[in-house]
Amino acid sequence: MRTTRLARHAAPVAGSGPVLEARGLHRFYRRGDGEVAALKDVSLTLSPGEMVAVVGPSGSGKSTLLNLLAGLDDPDGGSVWLHGQRLSHRSPGVQARMRGARIGVLTQSSGLVEHLSVRANVELAAALRRVDRRQSARLGEVVLAPDELLAGLGIENQAAARPSTLSGGETARASLAVALTGGPTVLLADEPTAEVSSSEEASILDLLRAVRPADGVALLVTHSRAVAAAADRIVELVDGRQR
Repeated sequence: MRTTRLARHAAPVAGSGPVLEARGLHRFYRRGDGEVAALKDVSLTLSPGEMVAVVGPSGSGKSTLLNLLAGLDDPDGGSVWLHGQRLSHRSPGVQARMRGARIGVLTQSSGLVEHLSVRANVELAAALRRVDRRQSARLGEVVLAPDELLAGLGIENQAAARPSTLSGGETARASLAVALTGGPTVLLADEPTAEVSSSEEASILDLLRAVRPADGVALLVTHSRAVAAAADRIVELVDGRQR
C-alpha cells in the first residue's frame, strides 16, 4: 500500500459543544436465567476535533459501547446524544436518519453489499447519505471522488472487485471507505486497522485524521498500540467499567 501524504487536523476545537455524548450508559444481556452487565455506568464526551481510542481486553464492553453510540442498540440505562439531540430511545427510523446524516460506522462484520463492486458500495453509501455519488469524502476543503478515497486506502486496484474476492485487510479498508463516505461528523470504527501491516496501519491513520471534519470526532475501538498512541486520548474499559 502506498503512503499518502495527508494533512492532519489541529487539536480539538475550543468553545464548541460536544459532538457525541454518552451519559451513564448501562447495558445488560440475558444469559440463562440471569443477566450479565456488558456496560456499567459509562459516560463519555467527545469534543470537536478529537480522536479517541477505546481499549480493553476482549469482553470488556468495547463493541457494545460502539453499538450504543451509533444508535444500533439502545442502553438499558442512560442516554446517547448526538450534536445536542438525543439519539437513544428514539424510533428506529429516527435513529437511522440521524445515523445516516451524521455517523459513519465500521463494525467487525463487513457491511458491504456482495452483489456490488467496491466502488458501487461507496457510491451507494453516498446516495444513502444524499451526497453527490461522484464526491465520496472531504479532505479539508477538498472533496474526494470515490476512486480517490479508495486510492488513499490503497485499494484502487480492487475498485471493480466484489467483496467476496477481497482479502481480510482489503475488506476492512473497503468497509472503512464506505464508513467515510459523505464526510460524516462522527466516525465509529471497531478495529479499523485489523489484518493490515504496520505501514498500511500508518496510512489508514493518516487518512482517518485527514478526512474527518475539523469539527467532527472519531472513536476507534482497538487492540493496536499504534492506534492508541495516535489518539488524542484513551478510554479504557475493564469488565464494562471505565478506568
